[in-house]
Amino acid sequence: MYTEKHSAVHSFHIPVLGLGFSIDTPLKVARYGISSVVSIVEDELIEDMRVLHSKQNNLSWVAITEKEPDFRAKRITAYLNLLHYLVAQQVAGLKGMHFSPGSDLYKYFELLPETSGAKMLFRQMCAMEEGNEKIQIQNSLRELVHAGSIDVNIMAKVDNNRYKASGEKMPDEYSDALSALRGFAQSKLSASVVFSAGYNPRLYNYVEHFDDFYPDGQGDLKKKIILKVSDYRSALVQGKIFAKKGLWVSEFRIESGLNCGGHAFPTEGLLLGPILEEFKTNRAVLAAELLALCNNALQSKGKTVFSSLPSQKISVQGGVGTTEEQGFLLEYFQLDSVGWGSPFLLVPEATNVDKGTLQQMATAKLDDYFLSNASPLGVPFNNFRISSSETQRKTRIENNRAGSPCYLKYLCSDTEFTEIPICTASRQYQHLKEKQLREAGLSESVLQARLDRMKERDCLCEGLTASARLKNEVSLPHKLTAVAICPGPNLAYFSGIFSLKEMVGHIYGRINILNSLYRPHMFINELKMYIDYIKRKIADDADLLNESSARYYRKFIANLNKGIAYYKSIIQHIQHTNVAEDLRQLELQLAALG
Repeated sequence: MYTEKHSAVHSFHIPVLGLGFSIDTPLKVARYGISSVVSIVEDELIEDMRVLHSKQNNLSWVAITEKEPDFRAKRITAYLNLLHYLVAQQVAGLKGMHFSPGSDLYKYFELLPETSGAKMLFRQMCAMEEGNEKIQIQNSLRELVHAGSIDVNIMAKVDNNRYKASGEKMPDEYSDALSALRGFAQSKLSASVVFSAGYNPRLYNYVEHFDDFYPDGQGDLKKKIILKVSDYRSALVQGKIFAKKGLWVSEFRIESGLNCGGHAFPTEGLLLGPILEEFKTNRAVLAAELLALCNNALQSKGKTVFSSLPSQKISVQGGVGTTEEQGFLLEYFQLDSVGWGSPFLLVPEATNVDKGTLQQMATAKLDDYFLSNASPLGVPFNNFRISSSETQRKTRIENNRAGSPCYLKYLCSDTEFTEIPICTASRQYQHLKEKQLREAGLSESVLQARLDRMKERDCLCEGLTASARLKNEVSLPHKLTAVAICPGPNLAYFSGIFSLKEMVGHIYGRINILNSLYRPHMFINELKMYIDYIKRKIADDADLLNESSARYYRKFIANLNKGIAYYKSIIQHIQHTNVAEDLRQLELQLAALG
């Protein structure tokens, strides 16, 4: 009988990629032991993908319409159950194959890192003559085949309330994030939910309602919690919040504040290296403190307590691009996994990028990737300058029709003009805001600057799902074909379209697929982004400078200087020929800020 065993088959994972780019990635990579993360925000796309994959696999299906009570959670549960079933079928089929070149079974072991025991046994088997011993080893290898995890992502900030047609607010459990969690919790998956984008009290409280998040009689967890965090303090604070509820955080997933894809959550100048050092130093203390709190809460609830320390992984993602960086992160900081996100957007076997956008990214330049104000959440957003979504946004402005029709309403959070929240990227909001600004008596230069900034907001709900629909020839319900895509700036160092075997081979050092552009070490790239970021903030706030903002800038710059000092202290461990000179140049830039 098939069971999901998420052992450490690979030392990397594929993080969530937008709303739709990794929506069915498990169906493409899980059978090879590669774990990936599916966004469970956009239930309309999820339902369409369920129908698509049901049809492709000759499975019956019944539509879950918006007329059905709790349709959002039911759509998510049904889709996740489908992924669970199909991956189980893939793994069963894979195990039944012959070890012949080109088969999925053969590919499973080809993709493994060279240091893997299973890979070494596979190499030994391939070199053997036919006979009983070879057959025995092949059977042993089949037993080592495990699927990658089918994890899900919920952005804590994307948690709008839902309203009836009459305008009456529905109960909290029907909000976007809570219904998504319910959809995952009620699925058959044994997997993890990744909570990202900050703390949401009602979402975290809601986890307590589902037994799968508590240890069973053997102390095992069917459903696990992964927290995406930007620093150690955030991990400690949020980990305690869950522990006091009897909920164990099974992984802290550290992401660079700026050198990442999608939404960026800059720290106050805290750099990735020092953050990882703090986790490395305090890892055992953190786990012990959380275990004590968790077991006390479990005992008070009359639930099974952990008899020993449960697994608590520490992983990192954001800007990694070479096998040397991968190895350095795993070994020096004693991490369990490294996330490779944006590079997989160039792998059609693994992700959903339409042909036009894929070709744009395959030939893009460094300046095509930029940190924008596109997100209606008011959070910096890593964007792609030549995307069709950016073209559409500018065309709408030129035609005096700034903003989006806003059909999906996932990012509605503003109540400045309306009682029910609306989206700052919507045509409704931008029309009302422009009218307000024009009546405010501002100087022409200030007015134009504020209008330009306001009109940077773009519709991400439609834009981040369009690519998956276009690639899979799924209908676009609102006929909006413009594609928004949110790769990290690290993608500038990859040019071309790659196979899954090539990308995994690059990760493990079997081949090198970087382009000829000079690529500084990932720590240097992040440091440069932070210096550029604080320069922009100082320039933007020049007319509003006060003691509070001055303190913020001083603390930010002090943290960057501490980060530089830390990198100097470990420079002998960093495998990059120019890191010392790159550090020196950036230190001079920082010194010029005062």
